[in-house]
Amino acid sequence: MTSNADVYFIDGVRTPFGRAGEKGMYWQTRADDLAVKAMIGLLERNPNVPKDRIDEVAVAATTQQGDQGLTLGRTTALLAGLPQSVPGYAIDRMCAGAMTAVTAVGGGIAFGAYDVAIAGGVEHMGRHPLGVGADPNPRFLAEKLVSADALDMGKTAERIHDRFPHLTKERADRFGMLSQQKVAAAYENGKLQPDLIPVATRSDSGWGLATHDEGMRPETTMEGLAGLRTPFRPHGRVTAGTSSPLTDGATVSLIAGKAAAKELGLTPKMRMVSFAFAGVDPEIMGLGPVPSTEKALRKAGLGIDDIGLFELNEAFAIQVLSFLDHFGISDDDSRVNKWGGAIAIGHPLAASGVRLMIQLAAQFAEHPEVRYGVTAMCVGLGQGGTVIWENPAWNGRRK
Repeated sequence: MTSNADVYFIDGVRTPFGRAGEKGMYWQTRADDLAVKAMIGLLERNPNVPKDRIDEVAVAATTQQGDQGLTLGRTTALLAGLPQSVPGYAIDRMCAGAMTAVTAVGGGIAFGAYDVAIAGGVEHMGRHPLGVGADPNPRFLAEKLVSADALDMGKTAERIHDRFPHLTKERADRFGMLSQQKVAAAYENGKLQPDLIPVATRSDSGWGLATHDEGMRPETTMEGLAGLRTPFRPHGRVTAGTSSPLTDGATVSLIAGKAAAKELGLTPKMRMVSFAFAGVDPEIMGLGPVPSTEKALRKAGLGIDDIGLFELNEAFAIQVLSFLDHFGISDDDSRVNKWGGAIAIGHPLAASGVRLMIQLAAQFAEHPEVRYGVTAMCVGLGQGGTVIWENPAWNGRRK
């Protein structure tokens, strides 16, 4: 067995993200078909990779039932035209599903068990709302292991506002508005479109083609945000304008070891440096990326000042603000979410980790002065996940 110490993110694509529900563009589209469409797009973009050389397919979903159940990695691989010899499996780490798919196959590559793998995630929140059909053990509440609020993500966000009163609603509103503006600017400048795989859609009015994210609100203003209701608590601070919308979508990535990348003539976009997951109180699950990032930095022998780009999942604005505040980074630091985030793009739970990686990889190509970048996210039930990446295009110089 040969160890592949270097694990590379070769490429990643995603479907446009749609609004969940009957009015969303994917209401009549199956969840597994979203993942299959993205996978076919990834394979078409990488013709140098023989399909029978793919050693594993890991596809995550948070609510594994119906059309996003049945061992998604295997079923989507078959539907995407991969040979029957290619195995696959499903993953659930709630919001960090796709991130865990990448780190799991990356670990397999580093160990020498795999050469090339596909990793991603899908969530159709219109068909499968978070927690539907779940039966939490009554001991959680009876023995006060967690608060009843722990399973309501919006209430966990309100609790972070409680804990850090200097992270005000106004700061969260401003962050939400800037996310919308950055995504609109990224679309205008053609930054996001190259990695989107168009998806045919069907509705009562006929067939259509999904080519862009459906949840964007570029017209957002501070005045408009100030007037939104606070659905998670009377007179609260978390609103729809500072929360990621319920979203449908899929992401996939191609991960390979150094030897396989060289043999197949693949150009890596990122090298995995370290990763870490950590647990926190479920009631404040949004703080999870803080200890996971500290852990990943420690394992990599790096400090926060070594990181030149951050892709942080915007489940709620307050969660990103608490991360930035902890590490002494300003709310509007240019290194953070340069092209906006989930508040505008959407957060299809298990798919989002690879969306962060796709955007970081594209930014690495534009910024050879940046050596290291971070993808990090909070995870329901009190976890955080972080992957540190190195830029292969790094020119040895810093700004």
